Amino acid sequence: MVCEHAEQGARSPTSRVDERRAAGDSSGNEYFDMQDVISTLQANAAWAVFLNVMLNQGGLPLPALPTVLAAAALSTQHPNRLAAVVMAGVSGALLGDLVQYWCGKRFGRRILSMVCKVSFSPDFCVSQTEAMLTKVGPLSLIFAKFLPGVSLLSVAMAGITQMRLPLFLLLDAIGALLFVGAIATFGWLFENEIISVIDKLAAFGLWGALAALSMLGLYMAAKWVQRQLFIRSLRMSRITVDELRRLMADGGKILILDVRPLDARTAGGIIPGAVAAHPTEIKAVLESYPHEQETIVYCACPNEASAATAAKHLRRAGFKRIRPLLGGFDAWVQAGHPLERYQPHGVATH
Repeated sequence: MVCEHAEQGARSPTSRVDERRAAGDSSGNEYFDMQDVISTLQANAAWAVFLNVMLNQGGLPLPALPTVLAAAALSTQHPNRLAAVVMAGVSGALLGDLVQYWCGKRFGRRILSMVCKVSFSPDFCVSQTEAMLTKVGPLSLIFAKFLPGVSLLSVAMAGITQMRLPLFLLLDAIGALLFVGAIATFGWLFENEIISVIDKLAAFGLWGALAALSMLGLYMAAKWVQRQLFIRSLRMSRITVDELRRLMADGGKILILDVRPLDARTAGGIIPGAVAAHPTEIKAVLESYPHEQETIVYCACPNEASAATAAKHLRRAGFKRIRPLLGGFDAWVQAGHPLERYQPHGVATH
């Protein structure tokens, strides 16, 4: 009895489909078509994983988790295929990450604008990633892939900060191996459950394929809605770079707050007169400056996520006239306006 159960559990989804087809399954040609899809995926699991992971790490919002899980489950009866799936995932991740790394080195912080636009996790923005890199250093590449929204930014930041290529490849390869290996292990452990789902989808033929695509579409739609709701929650009056420049030229009494982490201010400079207001430093700002003063907040995020969030906190603390800088620090730099070196205890003079 135990042997029969083990033999049944060891059968691949293709053999189960063949049995049902031979028994006269009513799905007919649709069932046969879906079976061909599964057979093709099983034979080319490594290539499917390679392409999906490469595109995902290259910046496209195509989740790799379902593909790696299915490929691992379909390959558990063939250890060589399972190893090939893992190595294909690691290779795809490295290739996609190399594109992001090169773009970071070539285009600098301008690449962050594109990354933020395609990311489904706008709330984990550039400033937060910079803060994490400051605390953990290059080792953050090892676990970044486990954190939604962090992987693309951390790889791009590695290029922007001119991390040496051999070190980047080593740490990124370790991170990719841990990430893909963890998913493949999960697929191996829950092989029967995953194959059962695949088997049920196959039983519905074309409708099963449409159901799988619909679930993927719903997932992406849900993430898009989540992104839009987050952006909407941060909507408030912005000030453009040109407007800020005119205010400064006119000698207006304004408070400019820089919410970027220390290393970003030290490396890239600050907008003249800006005061450090990172979350770890904001207490001094709350105590030292009048709440009625016009306040401009900027960060390194092209969508001003950190600046808008900081502005909301300042408003709750009693500040009345607050506006994030449209486009953030990068917009100021791209406009060609001057910067000044950050002094750890500098005070705004405007």
